[in-house]
Amino acid sequence: MASFREFRGNDGFGGEAWKALCRVRESAPLIQCITNFVSMDIMANTLLAAGASPAMVHAVEEIAEFTALSNALCVNVGTLSAEWVFAMKVAAYRANELNKPWVLDPVGVGDTKFRTESCLELIALRPAVIRGNASDIVAAIRASSALPPKGVDGTIPAIDALEAAKELARVSQSIVAVTGVVDLVTDGKRVLGVSNGVALMQQITATGCAVTALIAAFVAVHPAHSLEAAAFALALFGLAGEIGMEKSNGPGSLRVHLLDALHSLDELVAGSLWAMAL
Repeated sequence: MASFREFRGNDGFGGEAWKALCRVRESAPLIQCITNFVSMDIMANTLLAAGASPAMVHAVEEIAEFTALSNALCVNVGTLSAEWVFAMKVAAYRANELNKPWVLDPVGVGDTKFRTESCLELIALRPAVIRGNASDIVAAIRASSALPPKGVDGTIPAIDALEAAKELARVSQSIVAVTGVVDLVTDGKRVLGVSNGVALMQQITATGCAVTALIAAFVAVHPAHSLEAAAFALALFGLAGEIGMEKSNGPGSLRVHLLDALHSLDELVAGSLWAMAL
């Protein structure tokens, strides 16, 4: 595998990540989230901690009106029903009509026929970013039962899904982000990798959902640079986890301290971030 090239310092990745966070804080983008019941709380609080404004709106009767008010849309298929899938599609169509970015989290794609078909239909609507764990991304591109189900937490290392992510990006014409020990973001050609966070974050339910919402907030203020925006969001969220871990005794306290750290991130800390270009 080709070696990674690092970018460091305030004039590099870290400095740009800080500027991106400042834009989120200054503009407070309204992020419409159609998501699962488990993730609503942490997604909303993550967006608020970063300076964005969350709205959990999924009733199809108000989708068209509310999507027009929002700055970006986040769709998470964790808990599905036919009614919710229809609302997700309507929201995605509306976002596309209004040239508003939207982000898809295809949770558990490949696990069931209904879930897989729903995810593929949503992917066909060309989200700006698709964010998933390695199992989700591999299953999405295979779109078959050939991949054994891994459940919502997934166990395939992100690096093993790199080629699948690049292919999915080419097919969907979306940015694809694979989260794992190393988070990978690709447009099918370019690849950025960030390595932040702590293992205990995996013991907090819906942290993946939360970072997907954060990606939507960053893409909302950087719509022409979705690849970089996604990488900034992933790196800053992971960094907040690292800082929060210093005060935590377990997953419950880490959840609290992660949100506090995200809220309190400053230029000096954010500037220390680095990315790898493959």
